[in-house]
Amino acid sequence: MTILLLHVPPPTTPILFSNSYSPRSTTTRTLDLTRRLRCRVSNSSEVKSEYNPGVLDDFFMRSFRTKLVEEVGSDSDKPGYVGLIELVKLLLLQGRTRSETNDAAVRILKSLFPPLILELYKLLIAPLAQGKIAALMVARVTVLTCQWLMGPCKVNTIDLPNGESWESGVFVEKCQYLEESKCVGVCINTCKLPTQTFFKDYMGVPLLMEPDFKDYSCQFKFGVAPPKDDGNVNEPCLETCSIASRRKLNSGECPMA
Repeated sequence: MTILLLHVPPPTTPILFSNSYSPRSTTTRTLDLTRRLRCRVSNSSEVKSEYNPGVLDDFFMRSFRTKLVEEVGSDSDKPGYVGLIELVKLLLLQGRTRSETNDAAVRILKSLFPPLILELYKLLIAPLAQGKIAALMVARVTVLTCQWLMGPCKVNTIDLPNGESWESGVFVEKCQYLEESKCVGVCINTCKLPTQTFFKDYMGVPLLMEPDFKDYSCQFKFGVAPPKDDGNVNEPCLETCSIASRRKLNSGECPMA
């Protein structure tokens, strides 16, 4: 789920993508940060993607969790990412239809942004160069701000239906959101469909997300609209799905998708 893409408060300390700190000059630290950011958005297969938690990651997680708690009406006793996933599952299990779950997830995403930012982006940025600039921008910001949620990812080149190729893709090597939730329904109804809706309706950027339920990778395609039957997911439950085992469901199509 890509969130908090634009509204990032100015940090009071230097942003370091490492757990260690050495007293180097400001110029050296700036060059080091620039090299790390370039590495992260590189689409070269020779660069191995790694993610070291940054100083803003706790802020991102707290913000997202707070909005989840407001939506579901309760919090998890578990801390950190495990507790966050418990809340996501609760969002799915609260007796909602797929449409209601999608609407709730979209509300959470919207609440993470000042309304004016979304409106201005859709009005001023999204129309530029037939949408290319906006697509390229959100791809890069997604990589820089959402790895705490999804895991290591990188910008890559995607093919558009009109034959053009844009560097507006984001490839998630192994989505920890899916890996931790172990649920096709959680992936589809609280991440894929609402995230696509959010970017299209509130930022003016078409998005197609293609999760792979075998290796847990996911391909984001900013600038590509989803097909009409995109919501028809005929995926079996994952063997490790806690929701399916709790309900003693047989194998077959995921009932939550």
